[in-house]
Amino acid sequence: MAAKRRKRTGTWDRFVASDPGLLRLMAGLRTVGAIALTLLILALMHTPVPHLVAGAMAAMVSTFAIREKTVRGQAVTLACALPVAVAAMSLGALLNTRVVAGDAFFILLIFGAVYSRRFGDRGTALGLIGFQIYFVSLFVQATVGSLAQLALTLLIAFVCSAIVRFAVVPETPERTLRRLRQAFRARLAQLTATQVELLDAAPDQLDKVLDELRRRTARLHDAALMIQGRLDDGTRDATTAALVQRRVADAEIAAERLGMLLLNSRSTNGADTLTMHLPHAPLPLQAPWARIGRDKDDHTQDDEATVLLRRDLNALHLLVSRLAPADRGTALVHVRNRLLGYRESENLPQAPAAVQDVFRALGEAARAVLGLRLALDGPQDESDDSPETVRSREEFEAEDLAIVEPEETEEQRTGLQRRTTRAAFQVSVGSMLAIVGGEFLSSQRWYWAVLTCWVVFLNTASTGEILVKGYRRVLGTVFGVVAGVGLAGLVGNNTWLAFFLVLLFIFGMFFTAPLSYALMSFFVTAMLGLLYTLLNTYSLSVLVLRIEETALGAACGIIAAVLVLPVRTDLRTDEQLREVLGRLRDVAAAAVAQLSGGPAVDLLDLARELDTALDDLRRSTQPLTHPITPLRVRRQTARYLVALLETCAYHARSLAATAELVPYSKSVAADPRLERAGRRIAHNIDVTIAYVRDDDDEAAVGKVESGPSIAAMLEDGAAPALRSGTVTYRVLRHLQRLDEGVVAVARTLDVPVAGREERKTAA
Repeated sequence: MAAKRRKRTGTWDRFVASDPGLLRLMAGLRTVGAIALTLLILALMHTPVPHLVAGAMAAMVSTFAIREKTVRGQAVTLACALPVAVAAMSLGALLNTRVVAGDAFFILLIFGAVYSRRFGDRGTALGLIGFQIYFVSLFVQATVGSLAQLALTLLIAFVCSAIVRFAVVPETPERTLRRLRQAFRARLAQLTATQVELLDAAPDQLDKVLDELRRRTARLHDAALMIQGRLDDGTRDATTAALVQRRVADAEIAAERLGMLLLNSRSTNGADTLTMHLPHAPLPLQAPWARIGRDKDDHTQDDEATVLLRRDLNALHLLVSRLAPADRGTALVHVRNRLLGYRESENLPQAPAAVQDVFRALGEAARAVLGLRLALDGPQDESDDSPETVRSREEFEAEDLAIVEPEETEEQRTGLQRRTTRAAFQVSVGSMLAIVGGEFLSSQRWYWAVLTCWVVFLNTASTGEILVKGYRRVLGTVFGVVAGVGLAGLVGNNTWLAFFLVLLFIFGMFFTAPLSYALMSFFVTAMLGLLYTLLNTYSLSVLVLRIEETALGAACGIIAAVLVLPVRTDLRTDEQLREVLGRLRDVAAAAVAQLSGGPAVDLLDLARELDTALDDLRRSTQPLTHPITPLRVRRQTARYLVALLETCAYHARSLAATAELVPYSKSVAADPRLERAGRRIAHNIDVTIAYVRDDDDEAAVGKVESGPSIAAMLEDGAAPALRSGTVTYRVLRHLQRLDEGVVAVARTLDVPVAGREERKTAA
């Protein structure tokens, strides 16, 4: 029984890790539940099939369109959306037979729906609901005579959506944050398990393990960002939010540092951390503990340090896996105390310096796990604490006292007006083209082209992103048509089987939407084939027309994006690149200033802004890195550049986490010499930003400096020698890697590097 329970727990943990916060699962269940309840009530009222379809689509739209975080905000938006939906349905029925007036109103509605996104989540939801309900009126061919019954159908759909949202599958910020914390724990456990595999991986398995290490490190980072995005609404006050944010950031950085140091201990000449975040990057790895030529499970020739390291890596995995509040016991306390002991140099085993660094990282990771548990679950039994554990608790108490509730500032809207206005004009022009072209293809179902033109503009910011999204939409539609042909023959005249499959496909649509837009389009098209069957309008020609209209709508969207206020992909990526470099400079400069004895600032917020900007850059480069792009060299350059920036962001986060300890830690002291290193890094970033901005005066901009190492810059006769394992040594290592990363970014962008040009001249 215990083995089965552990297996079930492990399976659930893997699922939780794959769907952080169960957000996709809850969205699918909430939407399917709202539709099923609507269909049940309408069926008991003997509603005709077209109105059943209208009710199902209205329940779906009213559920997925509302994205506000607070329950009160969701309720207000849902209440405001009902009159908007009734008005859209009424206008659709009135203008259904008036071609010119109907098309003109549809264009105005599209413009308003896109423009309303500037007013936040509520404006976005109301605009989306208005557009989609008008589309539903065209789909079911609403008439003036049926308006009363359709209005009642909408009312029932919205009430059912509210019941499922607030009672059956409730979504509260606190509950979502709790599930996100469980996902973070599961992903942290997966990452530590991969680090155990890295220790024992045979030479022919290293590439596979490294790819898994990169993937799980990135997934842990994603979970941390999702938690930080929900903290303000999911915690009782700003101080608690700041505390949880700090503990999550500490755990993420400690786990990533452990992987980097473990990788460094397995490398021949030190791991090339500049390419750590690049998939399939070749690293000079070896098996330093006599593992070449042996099976990974054969440990007979391992030295004492290797045996201890394997044991303690597994112990850390056990500690992370048992992070839940109910997990108690003497064994866990013993494991925690032993790992925390490695924070003291006298407790380290006799081993090479690189291996000792791994043991120190184990101690820091155990400290981060302890801090995470204290922040999430509150005080615990301290009777069995070792002196090292007591010291860690005292450090946490000092940090907690230093956290003060931040002052509230008035939020200002910047940068949204121009973007939403441009998108509104682009979608309107594209929709006009789609209406004209769609009428030539079909006077009855031209709206499919308009719908495709609409959706390819959602959540896109450049022409390249629209091109990739349109391609995925067409691809998913083609395969969905093939599935729809088979399903139509299978369903026949069985109405309830068709509705059951529709619910299944809707769940698949929402569960896969964040993962694959092509797969989501497949489920949408297959579902539409079933809806056509229910409306007795199904035929193979209708599904083929669906492909033609989809291709036309995607083409119209691309044409509008190219001709109307275009945003070129390279300009968009340059803008995001400047944003990332600016955020990187802010984090590095503030961290170095605090490490040098400067005033304390909120470094974690700066690091969070850097991570957000880096995610935006990663999305904006997708058109450049997509397999369909013909520019292979440019694709490789974009991937390499993003990987370099991810590595720089890791070292900047590590510096920020260390600098946060300076004001109240007994073991981390400020060092004024670090200010010189910070000035060079900031200068190099500023020069790179200027060249990305394409400033004309190159002489005034200057060149990137790549002189001596950071440690050499700080050496002077009166300064004590740096020892491996000290906090200063760790800070210098992060500064050195950050400096190297910034110079590598500059070289990738062809920015002049002073040190390199001087060496060429001398040669």
